Amino acid sequence: MSLDAREGARVSSPLGPGVLALIVGASGVGKDALIVGARSILADDSRFVFPERTITRPPHGSEKHIPISDAEFAKAAQEGQFALTWEAHGLSYAVPASIDEMIGRGQTVIVNSSRAITGAARQRYAQVHLVLIECPLAVRAERLAQRGREPAESVQARLMRKVSDFDPGEADVRIDNSGTLADGVAALVAALRSFPGRP
Repeated sequence: MSLDAREGARVSSPLGPGVLALIVGASGVGKDALIVGARSILADDSRFVFPERTITRPPHGSEKHIPISDAEFAKAAQEGQFALTWEAHGLSYAVPASIDEMIGRGQTVIVNSSRAITGAARQRYAQVHLVLIECPLAVRAERLAQRGREPAESVQARLMRKVSDFDPGEADVRIDNSGTLADGVAALVAALRSFPGRP
């Protein structure tokens, strides 16, 4: 069964007034590390929420997510439990439907996302801000090897993956994460705090 963002629960008009911040970028640019750092800094600020994704992948120390089987994922999608879904690297990913309530309350929802669902997200939510994380290919390759989550052939596939319909110029913010983790986290937090839409 093919699953994508369009199979989330339908909405009649874009949801607001909150913000959906999509953190995107190629595998190995450090999205998870930056999100973890930003979550720690913003932990006491209720305006910002960091929902966990559901992924058809077993638990792994390099990423915090809700593991689920393919069959369970398909059933949950059909039941409307997800707001956004997509496929990448042979896996299915989803963001919970509960983010609709968060955005309705005016909160900023931060999600590690796929570049491929930008258009679908912008149809569903009134305020979507795209944060593109970037770094050189050599740095990405080293990070993917260090996390030890996939075999070598899968790492190579991640390094070579292209999203044909994604234009980097669409990003609201572009962060070079080839420096220190602290610098990258600071840049992400500054971006999140700059987005309008909160009451």
